[in-house]
Amino acid sequence: MNLTLHVWRQKDALDKGAMVKYDAPDVSPDMSFLEMLDVVNERLILEGKEPIAFDHDCREGICGSCGFMINGIAHGPERATTVCQLHMRHFTDGDTLYIEPWRAKAFPVMRDLIVDRGALDRIVESGGFISVSTGSAPEANSLPVSKDAADLAFDAAACIQCGACVAACPNASAMLFTAAKASHLNLMPQGLPERDRRVLNMVDAMDDLDFGSCTVIGECSAVCPKEISLQFISRMNRDYLKASLTRERKGTDEE
Repeated sequence: MNLTLHVWRQKDALDKGAMVKYDAPDVSPDMSFLEMLDVVNERLILEGKEPIAFDHDCREGICGSCGFMINGIAHGPERATTVCQLHMRHFTDGDTLYIEPWRAKAFPVMRDLIVDRGALDRIVESGGFISVSTGSAPEANSLPVSKDAADLAFDAAACIQCGACVAACPNASAMLFTAAKASHLNLMPQGLPERDRRVLNMVDAMDDLDFGSCTVIGECSAVCPKEISLQFISRMNRDYLKASLTRERKGTDEE
């Protein structure tokens, strides 16, 4: 396969950046997208040029490190697939590909295709944990959990924090990510004591970190490599409303 790449190049966070054209000849259809970029980078290095910078780690679709836009689609054209697991056989000989970083105010570009996704960590730090002392690990079946709750919690916990939902959303909202992280704890018995505080803190943190508002367009779920459902947004909205009313009631009582 012979491809033409238009790649976003940006030296650092202060650089203006621009699209640069590269030829990618003799691409094997069995390569992953990142392996294809590795080959392009090898050629650039041999030519004495700066290689294309991009995030990656496990390359197994489970760590969430990789991610950028391919022809305007987060992680590329295949559903439920990360960039590192996207193979070149899904493209056609002679294709022209436009490769850009996530575009969101909360994700400043650091270099080329690398963005700072630390804002997602700040959301998790605000409430994505259980603070009670549990002591030693309890016996597995000592705390009953319904199958429905367990299944939903596992579905929510599948989120790998890649940021595709933010990049795909026209409003750059982190609602799907925040909902998944809050829900997988709020659904379990261990997370119930801090449910109200957790959802209030995480939504407030999201609002303070330059993410946009959710208008339930659904693009976030459509590009999510783990297919996180929009139902988690509805669940979090309900939890947030209840927690907000409780907070207001407590404030009125204290006055």
